[in-house]
Amino acid sequence: MEARNQHETGDPSHQRPSTRQERLTGERAAFRAHDHDFVDTTFADGESPLKHASDINLTGALFQWKYPLWYSEHVRMQDCTLFEMARSGIWYTHDITIRDSTIEAPKTFRRSSGIRLRHVSMPNADETLWTCSDIDLEGVTAQGDYFGKDSNGIHASDFNLSGNYAFDGGCDITIEHSRLLSKDAFWNTHDVTVKDSYIYGEYLGWNSRNLTFENCTIESLQGLCYIENLTLRRCKLLNTTLAFEYSTVHAQVDGRIDSILNPSGGVISADSVGQLTLDPACIDPARTRVECAGQEQTSAR
Repeated sequence: MEARNQHETGDPSHQRPSTRQERLTGERAAFRAHDHDFVDTTFADGESPLKHASDINLTGALFQWKYPLWYSEHVRMQDCTLFEMARSGIWYTHDITIRDSTIEAPKTFRRSSGIRLRHVSMPNADETLWTCSDIDLEGVTAQGDYFGKDSNGIHASDFNLSGNYAFDGGCDITIEHSRLLSKDAFWNTHDVTVKDSYIYGEYLGWNSRNLTFENCTIESLQGLCYIENLTLRRCKLLNTTLAFEYSTVHAQVDGRIDSILNPSGGVISADSVGQLTLDPACIDPARTRVECAGQEQTSAR
């Protein structure tokens, strides 16, 4: 259950100060604001308007300049907009919920935790959500490279991402009912599960461990290589060639796999395999079993 501050409980004995329909300018315009509501407020020119804020609610707020929320905590935002110049907007901040809002600025969220995003659009999400933890995304749309780098404790559902190198170095990630268009997604990750989703982009998942896909459709040139403990359950691999190189894999694939190249070991089952290469100069073929429609296949080499 998401934390709620005293204002949200509707406690009539607690009268909070508020700022309504004002245009605030200058550096640190509302520095150290606490137990405060901002309604239809414009934070115009001036860096760090809400630095060190705590227990604040923002409704219909507009952020037009850099570093709006640094070193803050217990923040609730509804129907807000961070414009492009509100870059590097939310750093070192903990316990923040944003709903029905637009974040146009890049590099939002850095070294922050307790992040809840609900129906948020991020059209310029380059380098967003770096080195963060305890993240919950629902109905979020993002476009930009290096999303979620080195972050952990991520749950995402109904998430749409267009951008390369997603979640590089992340861990403890669960993604459901989502669509990822991303080259080099999930590199250097561990303990990742993706369910009921579509993933498009070459070189998926390299140099990772404990990577699981369930009921997913995947399109990836030379994808799913160099992985320790790769699991696929009821997945489809479309236009996916040179898969599984140097991976330990347990895969149940519905339909055809175009080509498999030198997995390190495991069991792979599919309706058919276009080309199977198990080169004894590279790997031990005896460590891998490939089954097509229940029949074991041997290498083409």
